[in-house]
Amino acid sequence: MRGISVLRRLTEADGVLSLSALEKATGLARSTVDRITATLARMGYVRLDGRDAVLAPRLMELGNAYLASIRLPRLLDAHADALADELDESVSLAVADRDGVRFIHQATRRRAMSLSFRIGDLLPAERTAPGPLFATEWEPADWARWRARREADPEGRGFPAVPPRAGAYDDFEARTASAGAQGWALDDQLIEPGLVAVSVPVRDPRTSRVACVASVVSHTSRHTTDSLRSTLLPRLRATVTRMEEELAAAAREPATPDSDALSPSRSASRSTSPSPPPSGLAAWTGASKQELGREFIESLARGLTVITSFGEGRADLTLTDVARTTGLARATARRALITLEHLGYVESYDRVFRLTPRVLGLGFPPLSMLPLSRIAAPHLAELSARVHESASLAVLTAGGDEVQYTARVATSRIMSVNITLGTRFPAYATSLGRVMLAGLLPEVSLPERLVPLTPRSVTAPRELLAVLERVRSDGYALVDGELEEGLRSIAVPVHDRDGRVTAAVNVAMHSSRRTVEQCVEEVLPELRATVHRIEGELRVAGRFRRVAGV
Repeated sequence: MRGISVLRRLTEADGVLSLSALEKATGLARSTVDRITATLARMGYVRLDGRDAVLAPRLMELGNAYLASIRLPRLLDAHADALADELDESVSLAVADRDGVRFIHQATRRRAMSLSFRIGDLLPAERTAPGPLFATEWEPADWARWRARREADPEGRGFPAVPPRAGAYDDFEARTASAGAQGWALDDQLIEPGLVAVSVPVRDPRTSRVACVASVVSHTSRHTTDSLRSTLLPRLRATVTRMEEELAAAAREPATPDSDALSPSRSASRSTSPSPPPSGLAAWTGASKQELGREFIESLARGLTVITSFGEGRADLTLTDVARTTGLARATARRALITLEHLGYVESYDRVFRLTPRVLGLGFPPLSMLPLSRIAAPHLAELSARVHESASLAVLTAGGDEVQYTARVATSRIMSVNITLGTRFPAYATSLGRVMLAGLLPEVSLPERLVPLTPRSVTAPRELLAVLERVRSDGYALVDGELEEGLRSIAVPVHDRDGRVTAAVNVAMHSSRRTVEQCVEEVLPELRATVHRIEGELRVAGRFRRVAGV
């Protein structure tokens, strides 16, 4: 319970808090905060950066377990994305979390005036378009809980994702009755001035209850509530019909367990061991306890890993299932499940347990916004510190002619490689460009004319193709003085979760500091280990959303 409290406070602070601020926010003793953060760091869920605790992308394993278990994003996100493209408006999918609403998918438009919430953000039901649709299925106890919350928090300050606002409750019951009669609902600037939305429920074909709600979101400079009804609602309804057909087809085919949660997690950083695969939890916690002593809290590690035992094909688990999946004793698994149920992260019925949307509140909203450059940054810093050279991340520009630097950590030297973020270089003459070109050929073509930048530059197309084939075979590229005299660099490609080359990481230095052989023997293993960790976090972060910069 204390560990989850720390994760919630970090989530509310957008993922970063000093250890002293955590002590104040949670009311826990500093020694307890230190032990909790040490355990979370061991799992790869938190990174300790000086005096700060920072949420790490691997924490998204918890939210991924919930999203996989409900299957809705995987089954419906393509339909939501297609509707967003058709309408040129933002489209979202939301689920109910008691008297609140959480988003599970966002298809947004790139505009100066953009409209989106983070996946996992909790909004009060009465200030959203989906809220009245979910409330049509509320029991008297649900309405009583909602009224009690309204009286205790009249401005909705318990929902940090939206600005406080009084009076947003006034007609909620009437809007719920209207939504039940019409089968759709509107948000007419309830969240904030200028924002409007129309929503339609997506029903579970097995129960006819609301599985989720699809919404089209716009602003008043583009649509009025009348145009939402007349123009967007019919097309939203057509998409929802296709979504319900998708759910009906999926219901006829049993889900198979997803491999992501069953495979061993990889190391989040050099300073932590891999977070445990569910099936190896008991052994992993024992080894961690032996190494860290009292700084490692076994109950916290076990409780969080119980969450990751759920997933696609494992939405409803018995106590025996959880114990078998995690390798825990039944009594230990039972205590973890009881605690998680008490906190609202698990619900049970007929001796079966399932995750609730509240799991998304454990770090998912701030982490769901991380671009590749921020995922890579701490790993580049560790790499640079280990090899005492500059380390960079770059992507190919459109067309593949140039590389563009998106993250970089420079060493403090009198003579150093001076490159700023956003800098572009010809791809064919850089180690970064060559590993990406080698992984993407023949999808990207080489420039027709290659200009020699130094006497060493390879400019003959046939020779360059041979170099790229060797790079593809070796899995790395080393460029010596082809971009600039005296500049030597070695790079490794970064693959996305589908195995495609999406970026590259390199280490660059003056040629006097290491020979070519030393680069391969000393730097390349560290470089590959760093990229391995970046890819591990990218795999987790990109499972249910598109990572910017990929």
